[in-house]
Amino acid sequence: MTALHVGLLVLDAVLAVLAYRRRRRGMAVWLALLTTTFLFTGKVTFVVLGTVAAALLLGQPLFVLMGTLGILLLATVSGMGSLDDLTVVVRKLLELASKEVLLAIPFFVVAGELMTHGSLARRLVDVMRSLFAWIPGGLAMAAVSGCVFFAAISGSSPVTVVAIGSIMAPALIKSRYPEDFSIGLLTTAGSLGILIPPSIPMIVYAIMVGASTPVDPMELFIAGILPGLMIGALLAGYSFLVGYRRRVPTEPFSWPTVTTAVSEGIWSLLLPIIILGGIYSGTFTATEAAAVSVLYALAVEVFIHKELDGKKLAAVAAGSMTVMGSLLVIIALAITLNYFLVLEGIPDLMVNWLKGLDLSRPTFLLLVNLLLLVVGCFMDIMSAILIIAPMLAPMANAMGIDPVHMGIIFIVNLEIGYLTPPVGLNLFVSSTLFKRSLGFVTRAVLPTLAIMVFGLCIVVWVPQVSLLLVEAVRKPPTAPAAVITPAVPPAGPARVKTLEELMREQRDGGASPSTTPPPPRVKTLEELMREARERGTE
Repeated sequence: MTALHVGLLVLDAVLAVLAYRRRRRGMAVWLALLTTTFLFTGKVTFVVLGTVAAALLLGQPLFVLMGTLGILLLATVSGMGSLDDLTVVVRKLLELASKEVLLAIPFFVVAGELMTHGSLARRLVDVMRSLFAWIPGGLAMAAVSGCVFFAAISGSSPVTVVAIGSIMAPALIKSRYPEDFSIGLLTTAGSLGILIPPSIPMIVYAIMVGASTPVDPMELFIAGILPGLMIGALLAGYSFLVGYRRRVPTEPFSWPTVTTAVSEGIWSLLLPIIILGGIYSGTFTATEAAAVSVLYALAVEVFIHKELDGKKLAAVAAGSMTVMGSLLVIIALAITLNYFLVLEGIPDLMVNWLKGLDLSRPTFLLLVNLLLLVVGCFMDIMSAILIIAPMLAPMANAMGIDPVHMGIIFIVNLEIGYLTPPVGLNLFVSSTLFKRSLGFVTRAVLPTLAIMVFGLCIVVWVPQVSLLLVEAVRKPPTAPAAVITPAVPPAGPARVKTLEELMREQRDGGASPSTTPPPPRVKTLEELMREARERGTE
């Protein structure tokens, strides 16, 4: 038993006492777990389980768990126990400032808040409604289309649920769509916010896996277009079937209605065109596109729609700062934990372990998807990207899976995680927004959740759905220019020259019929003296 083990045991006992009054059983289980790990496992297991149990018992948030775990592991396992050594944590946090693509996240968060508090979302829904309301299930299809377009603006799933759901759910229920169908459809369609580009999780994914498997966030954006449109089309098809079977009333098609809706919503329609068109044409980067979206939304809502006053702008600022503050702290502390994993070579060990299993690519993909579906049930998407992605990305690369394809598989799996209890974020957002129990919302999303799983299968087993557009824009590697070299006859054994040939070459100044230049002739002493005398008289 080392002094380190004793110190950690004392620390765990102190934390257990703090949790004693309200969680007596939890303390007993915790102490039993710590004792077992202390006696029968190594110090890594002891530190990890003890820290996780402490965080759970004390109800600490995720960033506290990751930060504490990262510092403890660096101090105990990596031998970085002094304060001077642990300054690496601060240096890793400062490295965030050098990642330009990270600046896109706060801009997209602010843009989403501006559009939620303004009228861009409502005007966008009015356009979709005028185009689709005449089709059986058309109003539900308009809701799905509104989620797809708004996702291309906000880049956030919960924001899409709030912005579109608050407008369309009452309209769907009023038009005699079943309440569970309406809530389930909007909760699911809102999750497209992280798949339709630009996407905040895609940016974070590219940052976190960049150390081992570099991925261009622009390629992730392009790769997410077809999968997002495909899943949106599947949800629209389901909406059509429900509307047709239940004989939901439709609205007559009217060109004047369409013209009015488009004229009032033209600024909403232009925003995704400007942002995505600028990104894909190379006019500006993802970070610049995020900044443009903020300026555009602010100018339109304040000066054209005149929907935002000082009070709403203050609410936008407060909401944006709250989201970004929590997100950046989690990212920073997750990078510390990721640094420990890289320092100890954990990803390389996992890759070598995977190679030792001799798995085929289909088997590996099956296991990865099952793992990510389970992870999505217990971990939010940002936490999963920060912790799981840096380990899975090099393993997938070792199996020959395109890094961009793996990124889309990861995003779609955890998009489903938004809809699965116990920590499905969209379930909680919808429960609060629609004032229904969590159990009701969970049951409501089951049919659309099955559609999402079907879409995931297509994305996994048909890679071209993700890579078709990416391969179209990727620059093929330029082949080096061919160098024409003269043919060289095979070398044979060198012929020994006769004494007469050597004397003749010396007499002729080393000339030979060969193509190689002769060596310089050695001058006699008389010649050298004559040259020196001539230079002296000049």
